[in-house]
Amino acid sequence: MDWYPLYNSLRIAAISSVLVFFLGILAAYYAARLPRLIKGVLDVVLTLPMVLPPTVCGYFLILLFGVKRPLGMFLSQFGIKFVMTWYGGILAATVVAFPLMYRTARGAFESFDKTLAYAAQTLGLSNTYIFWRIRMPACRQGILAGTVLAFARALGEYGATSMLIGYTPGRTATISTTVYQLWRTNDEAGAFTWVMINLAISAVVLLCVNMLEDRQKKAVKR
Repeated sequence: MDWYPLYNSLRIAAISSVLVFFLGILAAYYAARLPRLIKGVLDVVLTLPMVLPPTVCGYFLILLFGVKRPLGMFLSQFGIKFVMTWYGGILAATVVAFPLMYRTARGAFESFDKTLAYAAQTLGLSNTYIFWRIRMPACRQGILAGTVLAFARALGEYGATSMLIGYTPGRTATISTTVYQLWRTNDEAGAFTWVMINLAISAVVLLCVNMLEDRQKKAVKR
């Protein structure tokens, strides 16, 4: 059995989760501090991939990074090509998983008790110290839950991924695209095997999310 789809899916999901973690936290932190009107507009822009069909997201990515598009042609001069490459899957997964991390992190930051930050400022602590040593630990449960959800979304991504990188065995194949390809070629047994593998991984991810939510509830009660 060729395990490349599992390896490729895991590395795409892992790398995109790291990117989404930092990008989501950065966007959520500053968005939570914006005026209500501006924050509402920004929310619409940043969460659009969550409500758009994944294939539409993939279509927009092709319009931006296609080899015959200005941006795609510019990047190709430096050897960077997102179409039909495995790392193009990172781009697709990052785009569709980002809203989950952003919304979860923003909710965590908005629920943060600002008096803790004000008290730290009176002690002369820097904003960087307050953010990493006070704000982040206080919001860690929500941020961790967002990270796990983003990983799960990236792992199961199909629409944008299939549009941007397609399906090439040993190069761009992921679990989702492999399931479709095997089903399309009437390999029911192979498709079912990958479905079960995906179900097992998804179950583990959901268990992690539930554990994080339970810890958050216990922390609130305390």
